[in-house]
Amino acid sequence: MLVHICCSVDSHYFLQKLQNEYPNEKLTGFFYDPNIHPYSEYYLRLLDVKRSCKMLGIDLIEGEYDVENWLEVVRGLEHEPEKGVRCSVCFDRRFEVSAKQAADMGEKSFTSTLLTSPKKSLKQLQSAGDALAQKYGIAFVAPDYRKASGTQEQNILAKEDALYRQDYCGCMFGLNIQRDQQQKIADELFVPVSKQIQPESIESRVKMYEKRWKLEEEKKPYKIVKQRFLNWRLKMGLLRVKKEVIPAHFLPYSTIKGEYTRGKIEYEINGLHAMNRDEVKFITLQQYNRVLETQYTTISSLIFDPPLFEEEVALRSRLGLSAYDLSAILVVESIPANKIEILLQSSIYSDVKESLLEL
Repeated sequence: MLVHICCSVDSHYFLQKLQNEYPNEKLTGFFYDPNIHPYSEYYLRLLDVKRSCKMLGIDLIEGEYDVENWLEVVRGLEHEPEKGVRCSVCFDRRFEVSAKQAADMGEKSFTSTLLTSPKKSLKQLQSAGDALAQKYGIAFVAPDYRKASGTQEQNILAKEDALYRQDYCGCMFGLNIQRDQQQKIADELFVPVSKQIQPESIESRVKMYEKRWKLEEEKKPYKIVKQRFLNWRLKMGLLRVKKEVIPAHFLPYSTIKGEYTRGKIEYEINGLHAMNRDEVKFITLQQYNRVLETQYTTISSLIFDPPLFEEEVALRSRLGLSAYDLSAILVVESIPANKIEILLQSSIYSDVKESLLEL
């Protein structure tokens, strides 16, 4: 039986139920999910599915990440709600490819771990699976493992085996709708031009779960713990002096009251130059290099290849500011002597992140 897999939380429980119900059936996992965005999230879910299948002794095949074809299929359905028409089209697409894969492999049946997802409609999935099974001359197996406290068992198992628990279905459209309803920013879709890894970004999770994989291979003990913290994302930052755009690097946790401010440099203390409005501060690239012991020659090189996020955060205290300081700090090649204008769109918000502790 070919088993289409959407994520480890659903598949880990679903596969074990199938192993118990079909003990003589060879199960093969098929990870085909071009609906998952961005690619880093797709890679992270695949990584955890590989770990799950390894634990269960199940072979896994990775389908093509043909995201452009998927986007074309759902064109015009971007604003459909969860469990709406877009989801039906998405199931049809993934089930079609899965059914064809099963038929090409000579399998007599296929199924999908989507059946155990509490956010999906069983009726929707059954209809899509049956139609494609008939088309390809195979059977669609649709057990209901949610009943009899199945969802609770699934969550307990996911926690026991420390599976990666994503908090959105997968596609960018559903994610944006979900975050709008939660009045949160969709920071999963934020990728800085610098490619600097942001706190609690998908990229930071990838790094952590790759390290977890390595520790498990080396049989070293670890624990994944959660902590609440103040997160930050920069949407846009621009510095103008006498209406001319000047290269500037905005340090992490830079904020202002609104999105626009203007003024002039009022005073300087120990290399930190303060503007006369909105607590904005400036340091030179030379000062930046001196404090962090870096060797940047231009602001552009700093913007596109900055140090680690944590190193830049630590710079604030090394400049004499408190741990609670959220002032906008701009790094420039020379301190502006004329009228300054700043456009800054950034968000600060309470968030939760996972950390990996080696024991």
